[in-house]
Amino acid sequence: MASTGKQKKRSAMDALELLKADHAKVREMFREFDSMKGIEDEDERKAELVDDICYEITLHTMIEEEIFYPVARSAIDNDELMDEADIEHAGARELISQLEVMYPGDDHFDATVSVLGEELEHHIEKEESEMFKAVRRTDIDLDELGEQLLARKEELEEDLTSPAATLDAMVPHDARRTPRPPN
Repeated sequence: MASTGKQKKRSAMDALELLKADHAKVREMFREFDSMKGIEDEDERKAELVDDICYEITLHTMIEEEIFYPVARSAIDNDELMDEADIEHAGARELISQLEVMYPGDDHFDATVSVLGEELEHHIEKEESEMFKAVRRTDIDLDELGEQLLARKEELEEDLTSPAATLDAMVPHDARRTPRPPN
């Protein structure tokens, strides 16, 4: 039976590979942001990059919380690890909500982005070193779970980029308010 491009795309990665690819993408964006620190005339690019970071984190945390974490929680029987992951996601959402109303040049903008990056780095390391290893030892069909995660991510990408999207994190900074000049 011939497979379509969409089917092939969906079967290319299991759930853990898909989540690791998201991690790698966000890590790279934080590295790019770090490389712009202290460079004048980069405010517009920094704002765009932070919007992209917040968007990617939002998508990723939503598919983890809706699909991956419930499956993992039931299979690995480690409530402490899963509870910690939930709390770390809440912390990321809080920092994202702060960044929604900030612009490069605002007090604490760079620091807020840095803290978000550091907290996510800790979260990613814990997920990949403990949670993913525990999940891999279970009988979860990671290919099927990967297909579910990818399908939901595609739905969310469509929803979050539609004109009717209501998440402030997805609205570009310049559409939220006029940036004030740096201090």
